[in-house]
Amino acid sequence: TRYPEKYGLSEIKNYISFGASPRASINLAIASRAYAFIKGRAFVIPEDVKEIAKDVLRHRIGLSFEAEAEEVTQDDIVNKILAKIQAP
Repeated sequence: TRYPEKYGLSEIKNYISFGASPRASINLAIASRAYAFIKGRAFVIPEDVKEIAKDVLRHRIGLSFEAEAEEVTQDDIVNKILAKIQAP
């Protein structure tokens, strides 16, 4: 979320006043492992990350005035990111 244009997401750049910090990535990894454990697995799959991403990132993305005026939410931004970025 810090440099969306580098990942082909230039359409969301104007909606973000500040992006998620590196700590968000750490917490996303931790939450994904916890989610996988709850689901009975000792490993994380891409669906785990997608399932938990909005909960972890929602409050770590600052919206611009343009986003608020157009009623774009943090969930909308995370959904666009998840739709664009392919899992390894």
